[in-house]
Amino acid sequence: MTDQVVDPDGAELSAHPAAKHRFLGRARELKELRADIERAGLDTLSGRKAPRARVLLIAGRPGSGRTRLAEELVRQLADRYPDGVLRARLSEPGGTPVPVGQTARDLLAALGLPAPAGAAEEDLAAALRAALAGRRTLLLLDDAAGAEQVDALLPDAPDCLVVAVSQGPLTGIADVRPCTLGGLDTKSALELLTGHTGSVRVTVDPRSAESLVEVCQGHPAALVLAGGWLAARPQAAVSDLAKRLHTDSESGTDATPLSRVFRLVHEQLPAPAARLLRLLCLAPAGLADPHTASALAGCSVDAARTTLDDLVALGLLRAVSSPLPQYEVPGCLHPLLRALAESQERPAELQLARARMLERTVRLLQSCRAITETDSPQAREKLSGMPPALRFPTPRAAADWLRIRRPALLAAARLAVADGELDTLARRLMSQLVRALAAHVGTQAAAADLYGVHGLVLDVAERRGLPREKAAALLNLGDLDAQTGRTREALARYRAALDAGREANDPYATGRAMESVGGAYQELGDHDRAADWFGRALADRLARGEHPEAARLYGRIGTAHTYAGRYGEALRNWRAALAGYRRSGDVAASARALSEIARVQEYAGRPAESLRTCQEAVEWARRAEDARLQAAVQLRLADTLDRLGDPTAARLHRAAAERMLGEEPPEGQKGQDQAVNACEIRTASSED
Repeated sequence: MTDQVVDPDGAELSAHPAAKHRFLGRARELKELRADIERAGLDTLSGRKAPRARVLLIAGRPGSGRTRLAEELVRQLADRYPDGVLRARLSEPGGTPVPVGQTARDLLAALGLPAPAGAAEEDLAAALRAALAGRRTLLLLDDAAGAEQVDALLPDAPDCLVVAVSQGPLTGIADVRPCTLGGLDTKSALELLTGHTGSVRVTVDPRSAESLVEVCQGHPAALVLAGGWLAARPQAAVSDLAKRLHTDSESGTDATPLSRVFRLVHEQLPAPAARLLRLLCLAPAGLADPHTASALAGCSVDAARTTLDDLVALGLLRAVSSPLPQYEVPGCLHPLLRALAESQERPAELQLARARMLERTVRLLQSCRAITETDSPQAREKLSGMPPALRFPTPRAAADWLRIRRPALLAAARLAVADGELDTLARRLMSQLVRALAAHVGTQAAAADLYGVHGLVLDVAERRGLPREKAAALLNLGDLDAQTGRTREALARYRAALDAGREANDPYATGRAMESVGGAYQELGDHDRAADWFGRALADRLARGEHPEAARLYGRIGTAHTYAGRYGEALRNWRAALAGYRRSGDVAASARALSEIARVQEYAGRPAESLRTCQEAVEWARRAEDARLQAAVQLRLADTLDRLGDPTAARLHRAAAERMLGEEPPEGQKGQDQAVNACEIRTASSED
């Protein structure tokens, strides 16, 4: 079989490499669309400047070549838009609309702009519109499910152009005339067919070829499947296929040309290949790799890949351009596959296939994370016990797999939670996904994905009545809210986490929640409440004999009192913290506590005491052998000496601090290390 490329929408692409990107037909539609750009809109006719970007709409059934036409139009117009082309797909292959917030986030990322984790959909859409204001950008919004999706993303910039693709009209968006697609003209349809079958079979029997085009109604996706069927059977005549389809069309059924050709192709597949094809309707986001197909069908990975390649040659799948083997189910075939799966597979078999796929994904994520723990004997032992097909050769290979499969992995988590009957697998999957993202991407860089996963964990915990996991999810969501400046939202999460932790009798969750509530109040400037909540967390730690944590909380209480101007209370708490650190032998923490005591003494108007404490802090920092800490204390000491009227000594200490900082690692590397160490993401499950 020869390889061929099929557009996600079933567009007109040929099997021959030379014709791979050749566009066929649609000259009239292209002319109309280009003319529509220059057409005066309603605002122009009324004497007003257009407030928003012009929208061109290409409407047609899935598989009609609508995406291919949009891409060709964008290619022809790209030079007019110096700020570039942005693309987004607004529906998943199964027809589920992509949330506007997710699309806006992806487009902002394409522009190189930040999008805070957990930001509201309206805020993300507004940020995108603001980013496009004043630009000359071309947007391709493919497979729009409704006008509200396009309207929310429409730039407030008349110099931008939006090319939208949809199945029907986008009522609600003003001044849009749809370019509605039918079938290809006969000449173009024959060229498309010839690209798959070769010219000989079409040339020797042109009437049968035209008859085949007629029964397919010029529908590009139907012609691609017909061409793939003929290419796989060199001895079959075009007339044979045309007659079979004519007979089927005269049977009185309401089937579309695409469904008739698809049924014929499916019926003549080997049974294992036909079953795997049907089960691909379960692939998350319509994306499958050999592991996904292997798990769904219950076959080996090598057999699955061979079958997937055969299905690509028949036009039933599209090979995604990727460093790893990955395949996409064309959107026009997804409902046909789903209908076949529901009619020919028992519900229990579909559920079992879905469970096998999720279990395989969990094990791949375990392997993906474990390979980063090269210094852990337990991780090495776990890796060695895995089948070779599930192991990654290097951490880089694992990171590449995670990056490439990220959309499918996130979709798998969403589908598992939506299923409602596989919650145990869903919880394990989300736990491993959080750990793999933290290990390879980092909690800061993956914050947006983690926010969505923790939200799903919360959904399952509430549905199943799991207060411990509910508390963990709320704490994680609260942390991400706090990091992006949504402190009041974080405070509400922390309070709810406290209630859930108490219900679960989870001392970790309750203690962490109380401390987090205090931190939120401190961020809001309510230092009295902050000190009160830190005090509650302190009492909890002391009752459990957790003295190092208690020492840290004494410090947080001291900080709250310092901000409130209660320096006596601040000193008492910082001295208690210092005593706790010394008892536990934490030299570095003792140096930091002494530095903070010196700060409070300075604020309290006791500079001589502050100087002595600073000198003691410098000595403890030397013992800790922490250059960065020692430099920070030296700078504090230099400031104190300046205030005491000794600039010469102050300069010496500043110079010493600068020398220490000059020997530090590069700032970027240090920031990454600190981000990894400072941010703990607690998963909802301890399952490893």
